[in-house]
This record gives sequence, structure tokens and C-alpha cells, in this order.
Amino acid sequence: MTSPVSLFDHAMRLHRESPDVPLPQEGYPFPDDPWHGFDATPSRSGHWRAEGMELAALLDAHFGDPVRSPADLAAECHSVHVPPYRNEHVAAAALRVDAERVRATGRWLVRRGTDRCAVWIGLALLGTVPDDADIPLLRTIGLLSDAFSRLAVDALARCRDGTAALLWLGPRVDEWGREIVVEKLCEHPGSTVRDWLLRNSCRGNYLDGYVAGKVAIAADLATAITADDPDLDLVHHTTVLLSAMTYCAGAGLTLDEYPAAARVLDAHSRQVARLEPSTDRYRHVGTLADYVRRAEPAGWERMSERYPDLLNRPDWAAYAP
Repeated sequence: MTSPVSLFDHAMRLHRESPDVPLPQEGYPFPDDPWHGFDATPSRSGHWRAEGMELAALLDAHFGDPVRSPADLAAECHSVHVPPYRNEHVAAAALRVDAERVRATGRWLVRRGTDRCAVWIGLALLGTVPDDADIPLLRTIGLLSDAFSRLAVDALARCRDGTAALLWLGPRVDEWGREIVVEKLCEHPGSTVRDWLLRNSCRGNYLDGYVAGKVAIAADLATAITADDPDLDLVHHTTVLLSAMTYCAGAGLTLDEYPAAARVLDAHSRQVARLEPSTDRYRHVGTLADYVRRAEPAGWERMSERYPDLLNRPDWAAYAP
């Protein structure tokens, strides 16, 4: 059973309705939801090192026959387990074939695939033979972030102009999709990427804990927040980053582990009073006040006073829960 609507067309339609923000519910429900779901592909079996070998064998057989079409491969994609992330066995199979045929197959599967297994295979192929001509295709399917962000982001990062594409995608994905984009951008911290990471990377939810420490290190938060007169967007986002680093033990770098914590907290505790109060800001500053109070290393006395003083200020206290 197949859907008459490709997942690419589904993503494009939703994107036209909301061009500058994440798709509602990350694009769910998908056109293939009635029969697919994430349990429709066969489960992986055996040792984790063997994962992807069955799909690699399927690709070898497909590409070994010069008359087989991408549609033929799509029709067989449910016969094996399809990893929804980069797999070295699959990449090796793609590299054994003429690159142009691999690209043509990957493009057809991503553009016309009516179920997620076919699209996963297409993305895996395009990530193995990257081409900037595929960036619009990869960005669009990446908007369905929960299902396709890992493979789409990996493929974009391998393109020559992939960093710009990731910066475009970042504001348009949410939840795990955003976390994956941020992690990849932390590997390429040029000046434009650094500016975005320092002001836009985290959204104030529990997933921030996975990336806040990476952002602080990769984007050199310590230098930015200790500069003269940091802009308010930076001060606000630093509040979100530091708050996330107080509770992310086991997920990411904590403030206890962050080498520049004392310097950054000292600068932030002086700057945060410039912000207008809000419910979320009150919560983040309260988290930092509690952290500093409990930590109390030598030299932190000023910070242990600044945060509570701000929270007790009448305009801020009005937002107390």
C-alpha cells in the first residue's frame, strides 16, 4: 500500500503555510502514517556492527543490475531494516557504484518517496555523494525533523555550502531536529555560525541540556558575554544556556564542569538586570540563583547576591510563580 503524496510534497506544502518557523507537530501526521509508522521496517537483528549490512546487500543487488530503476528499489525497501541515520555499510555500498547513478537514485527517492524507508535510503545515498545542487531538496525534507533530521543534516554538512543551509534550517526545526542542527553547527564555528549559536541555538526546553555546554565551548561564550556592553539578545540567550547547564548532568556539560563558569556567571549576573522581566526569565534566573547559592565557591559572593536581588526587584517579583 502506498500514498499518492510524496513526503517531500507533504513537507513543501506545510512549509509554504509556515515558511519561517518549524512545521506544526514536526509535520505529523505523515501521509504514510496509516500503514507505516516507525515499526513497519523490519527490526535490526544480530550485533550492532552488522546493522545496515542487509540494506547494503540490497543496494549491491540493485545497482548491480543496470536496468533497475529507483522505483524498483523503493518497492523493496521494506524487505530489510533501514537505519534512519548514517551507516558505514550503506555508505560503502554507495561508494562501490558510479556516483551519478547513486545521486540520481537518491534524488528520486527523496523527491518522490511516499514512505519514510524509501526517503531514508535516498538521504543515505545523497549523504555519501554530496552535491550542492541537492541542498534545496535536503533542506526541505529536513523540515520533517523528527523523522529525517539526522540523515538530512549529515548530508547537508557534507556539502560545500552546507553550513549556510544548516543556518537556514536551524530556526525552522524544533525538538530533536534542532538539537541535531545545533550539534552539527558546533563543529563549524565560523563567525556567522558563532553569532547564531550565541543568540538562537536553544529554545528553553529540556533538550537544551544536551547542547548548551557544546554551544558555550564552540561559540566561546566566555569571550562574548565578558565583552563591553553585550547586546540584549546575547544576554537573554546566555540566561537560557546557563540555566540549562545547571540541570543537564548525564546529558551534557554542566556548570560544575565548565572551566569558564565563574567568569561567565560573574559577567552574566551583572548584565541580566538589563533585560525586561518575563515568566521564563524569572524561572531561568531563579535556577541560577539557586545554583550559585548551593555551589558557593570562593569569590562567588557577589553572584549569590546579584541574582536574588534581581528576583526581589518589584518588576521581576511580579513574575514569581
